Order: sequence, then C-alpha cells, then structure tokens
Amino acid sequence: MIEVKNIQKKFGDKTVIQDVSAVMKAGQCNLIIGASGSGKTVLMKCMVGLFEPDEGEILYHGQNFTSMDAQAKTEVRKEIGMLFQGSALFDSLTVEQNVMFPLDMFTNWPVKKKLDRVNEVLNRVNLVEANRKYPAELSGGMKKRVALARAIVLNPKYLFCDEPNSGLDPQTSLVIDKLIKEITIEYNITTVVNTHDMNSVMEIGDYILYMYQGNKEWEGTNREIIFSKNQRLNDFIFASEFLKDAKDMRMLEETGQIPNHRNMDNLLK
Repeated sequence: MIEVKNIQKKFGDKTVIQDVSAVMKAGQCNLIIGASGSGKTVLMKCMVGLFEPDEGEILYHGQNFTSMDAQAKTEVRKEIGMLFQGSALFDSLTVEQNVMFPLDMFTNWPVKKKLDRVNEVLNRVNLVEANRKYPAELSGGMKKRVALARAIVLNPKYLFCDEPNSGLDPQTSLVIDKLIKEITIEYNITTVVNTHDMNSVMEIGDYILYMYQGNKEWEGTNREIIFSKNQRLNDFIFASEFLKDAKDMRMLEETGQIPNHRNMDNLLK
C-alpha cells in the first residue's frame, strides 16, 4: 500500500500539486488521470522519488519515504518496478538481455537462475521464444510486454506504469491492460498507472484519482465514475457526444432500467 498525504510541489512560484492525499492499495490498479498540466505526472515522480515534495508525506507500507536517507530510499526503490511510456528498451540488447538487466544490476544470482527467471516472466507476458530478438524486430505491443516483463523480473511490491498504452492500437491496449491487471492480482502488487486512456479507466480502474489544476478533484472506482455528478470529471471522461450517450446507456443498465448489453444475446434466444 502507498499513502500520499497532503503533498504539495512547487516549481519556482508555480504550485503544480496542492494538498493531494490518496491511498493506493495492494492487489488493485490505482489510476491517476487528468488533462495535460493537471499535475498527475509530477505526482507520480514524487511517489518514486524523482522529485522531492515541498510538503507532505509519501508512505510505503507505513514507512515515510520522504524522510528516508539515501540508503533507505535505495532499498525501497529495489521493490519498485517501472513501465516507461516509450518502453525504454536498450536497442543494442536482445529481449533476454533487456529483461535480465535489473537482475545483473541488483542481484548476485548465477547465470542459470537469472535465465530461469527471465524465461518465467517472458512466458508470463506471452513472449515465449522471443529471447534472441532485438527491439527493432518487435511490434509496439511486444515492446510493451518486454518492458512489463523487465518491470516485474525482480518481483516488485510496487509497479508504476507511465502511459502504458501510449502509441498502441485499441486491441493491443486491451491486451496490455489485461496483463497489468492479472499481474497486479497474482502478485498482490500495488500498481499505479498514469494514463489518458479512457478504456483503461473503465476496464481496470479499481481506484481512480482525477487531478485538476494540481488538486485532487475526484476519487472513486470505475463503477462509481459512471454515476459521478462532478462536471469537470464528466467533461474530461465523456468528452464526445458518443461517450456521453454511452454513459447514459451504462447508467440505465446499472440501474436495471434496461437490460445489460452483455445479456442481450441470452434475451434474444
């Protein structure tokens, strides 16, 4: 679990994050959403220690990360996996070498044990027999899966995903979302996802934090978001008339005023 308590961050005279608090639990996908400039990326960077907040606390399972010395922070970072927006694979290394990189950096394991672990996580993200390929030989979705395998190879307690579906087609995005969700539950990871993808919000948003101009504007689940009366949130999530109509339809389904579309086939038989 990660607790964010009254975080404030300024750059010069500009306040980017103002008094933001949140609780992100293990075993669920915790999403941070908001328009560009809302402060969501800065908040994530504060959580992983890339930025120091000016005020407030960030607690990892009750331990105050913001007040730790450098050595203690390094130990926490060893328990963090990171899935970067552009995958951040090393072009000159094979898939196997990319995934093994954290093991080379942070363990003294023998080569066989490292290879076994690499194959285990590659199998988990459905990339069997991709070991010898280079990033240039991979599709966008495959690169994301390699990056996800690398992020979990050290069996982290915490997983941060920065725009994991950036640059992917809708179908591939669903595959990545499903993998992140499954891995989060299987390994009881506290997963934090920074995203613009509204499909991700509706599919895997166990907890959603909506940021607006540096403030926490709304928080809740992907089911609760359907019934939200927050106009700023609704304007952000359901920006088009099509999505607004889809929201209205979903509300009618949820309240039982019309049959759930997932059950229509059975009703028509």
